[in-house]
Amino acid sequence: MEHSYNYQARAQFHRSDRSFVELEHATPRVLDFVAPPEFGGEPGMWTPEHFLLAAVASCFIETFKSVARASKADFQGIEVNVEGLIEKDGKALRFTRVTIRPTLILFHQADRPIGERLLAKTEQVCLVARSLNSNLVLEPKILIEEPVNA
Repeated sequence: MEHSYNYQARAQFHRSDRSFVELEHATPRVLDFVAPPEFGGEPGMWTPEHFLLAAVASCFIETFKSVARASKADFQGIEVNVEGLIEKDGKALRFTRVTIRPTLILFHQADRPIGERLLAKTEQVCLVARSLNSNLVLEPKILIEEPVNA
């Protein structure tokens, strides 16, 4: 049996769309779940490990939206990829590292500094991420997509 495993989840919100979470592979909208394939489960299904990472990704987005609203900051969208590393820690497996990779999409280059501050604040107050007993790593990226004037 291997001693480390990686799982991923992704969530996104765009002004013109709704918020949603997806995994690294296609899954149905019904939330059937099984153990991961590495532990005897069926591939292509939700697992408790994916639920945890999806909770981090979706909480990060909702927290960011709240922080941005409180700061009266405008943004086009945010996408969050979360990767969790499970390793043997002593005698048991556990999530030892959770890497949060938010991509913030702004309308203007001049908004980059506020975007950086909002992402840092979100990392500090995201309830689900802050509740984990894992090493949290934030790897933010900011994209600028200037609005097209019609």
